[in-house]
Amino acid sequence: CSIYSWAVIFEKIKLFKKINSSTEDFETKFWKSKSAENFYNNLPSKTDDPMSNVFKDSMQVMLKSRRSSNLDEKMSRMLEINIEKQMEQIEKGYTFLATVGSTAPFIGLFGTVWGIMNSFRGLAGSSQATLSAVAPGISEALIATAIGLFAAIPALIAYNKYISDSDR
Repeated sequence: CSIYSWAVIFEKIKLFKKINSSTEDFETKFWKSKSAENFYNNLPSKTDDPMSNVFKDSMQVMLKSRRSSNLDEKMSRMLEINIEKQMEQIEKGYTFLATVGSTAPFIGLFGTVWGIMNSFRGLAGSSQATLSAVAPGISEALIATAIGLFAAIPALIAYNKYISDSDR
């Protein structure tokens, strides 16, 4: 679970770097173009840039509906739909990060309780209270806590950052 959450985090870091770079490139080219239609005609047919995809899908609708009434309303609705479609792609994996961030501490806590219980069993089976009787259980408890935190903290930080970046 912890390894997978780190993989999701690194995947999202790469995705946002790519999106930020491609968005800057898109905006630069868009504002330098003579017209939106000219820019649209020069875009590659396949692209994985969300901004380009929203623009292309919206332009296709606009070009098909040029002569229809309420074009502004259609374009507005189409932009909303296309933006939502791109956001769904970007936000894949967020639920997993949120789940890890909220459940991993409890899994670590469960491991902590289990380790403490083993320590008490070690005490009960020994004639005197020594470090060697309780150390294995305490060690288990600390390892379980550390693993839970190792998974939860980065997942929660990444989730909050990605939500913020997505909103931006």
